[in-house]
Amino acid sequence: MNEPRRDWTVAEAEALLARPFNDLLFEAQQTHRRYFDPNAVQVSTLLSIKTGACPEDCGYCSQSARHDTGLAREKLLPLEQVVEAAREAKNSGASRFCMGAAWRNPTDSNLERVIEMIQAVRAEGLETCVTLGMLTAAQARRLREAGLDYYNHNLDTSPEFYGQVITTRTFQDRLDTLAHVREAGIKVCAGGILGMGERRADRASMLCELANLPKPPESVPINLLVPIEGTPLADADELDPIEFVRTIAAARIMMPRSHVRLSAGRHEMSDEMQALCFFAGANSIFHGERLLTTDNVGESADQRLFARLGLHPDPTPFEQKTCCSA
Repeated sequence: MNEPRRDWTVAEAEALLARPFNDLLFEAQQTHRRYFDPNAVQVSTLLSIKTGACPEDCGYCSQSARHDTGLAREKLLPLEQVVEAAREAKNSGASRFCMGAAWRNPTDSNLERVIEMIQAVRAEGLETCVTLGMLTAAQARRLREAGLDYYNHNLDTSPEFYGQVITTRTFQDRLDTLAHVREAGIKVCAGGILGMGERRADRASMLCELANLPKPPESVPINLLVPIEGTPLADADELDPIEFVRTIAAARIMMPRSHVRLSAGRHEMSDEMQALCFFAGANSIFHGERLLTTDNVGESADQRLFARLGLHPDPTPFEQKTCCSA
């Protein structure tokens, strides 16, 4: 089987995004069917295990201590509460349980507490994913020893636009953490956020950064900005929904074997827009009422949409799939 390309140029990605919509979706759907069941969607649940008081200044985030969003600061959740949430997630159809903590980077002592959660969630029969901020190489190895399946660390946007969104850590800091995670043997979950005022060229550049990593992320969350009062991006112009679908399709073509996750912002999407995203190659979602601190589509609404579209949850881990050749 041919390996995915890792030499995409921004000009090529821009040309892909500019193709006639029907042609773009046709190629994305063909690519999707080559590697995945077109009617299966991987379902994850996301839990905030430590909320608020983050020292970073990410312009989209309600959890930054630098933004006045009215969000209450909370300590790390007790282990028992996390396990209970994981059981509920599994019972509602999730195959992966993701845990997020609002840290710039975890201390080693905090990391050990999260490791207890990882091991307890794995014992419930779920894949595990955490997002804890930046990691050292030693911390990534410790997480791998503990059995962590995925580490989420989004690039957020292009390197060219990055400084207009975040100033407290560099784009290279993010790449370094992804390298530590990959070198430790943990699967990578990395994507970005659309609708922050970036240009199409920035969306193309971000996709190139992801696709051209030494190995593309196994999971690529594509988020639509959820404007939050009190953040610098509260008044960002709304992104054209068709442009969002185009980006999903381009991600599918450029990273054919990755799960492309329709992530934050789904609460504001119509069923028709979500259907287009699934047709364009999205095959992963978060379900549940909340995504860290923002609203999400409820499980009953997802069940109704899946029934309308003939979709079903996919419980099979990626590495166990048998893909047909190109």
